[in-house]
Amino acid sequence: MAILEVGVNLGTKNLIEIKYYSSSDNVLDADLRAGFLSALESFTSEVFGDNINVVSLASFKLVCYSEMIALPGDDPNNKQPILSYAIIEKETDTTMVKQYLTEILSYFLNRYSLNDIFEKKYKYFKTFESRINEILGDLKLKTEDRFRSIF
Repeated sequence: MAILEVGVNLGTKNLIEIKYYSSSDNVLDADLRAGFLSALESFTSEVFGDNINVVSLASFKLVCYSEMIALPGDDPNNKQPILSYAIIEKETDTTMVKQYLTEILSYFLNRYSLNDIFEKKYKYFKTFESRINEILGDLKLKTEDRFRSIF
């Protein structure tokens, strides 16, 4: 029961990516993943009128939480999704993970201005990783690693 990876994307742009465990030897480019999640979010929104929540794969689950934020400028209707996501082990409680993702995105949006979010690059948000680690606590550790840390 663990979070393997967590991140924050703005549309097709990756802002934060933290890998706690490598899930395979094939490393997926962060911006490629952000593009996939953005397309999936757009598809579910347009076709089903709903947001992406949990995607179950053979070995993992992908949990997402998104909000629409206004692009800097005069048009308040010009919005783009900002999405927090976690790749988790199958048996991890998705409801709890979704609460953490909601909290992460809330802190992120309070910490950074919209101009920074839309203009800055990945490295600018690196310091926020410690806040994410604090929020997730030991959920970022697999069960065997939790036991190792005790003894």
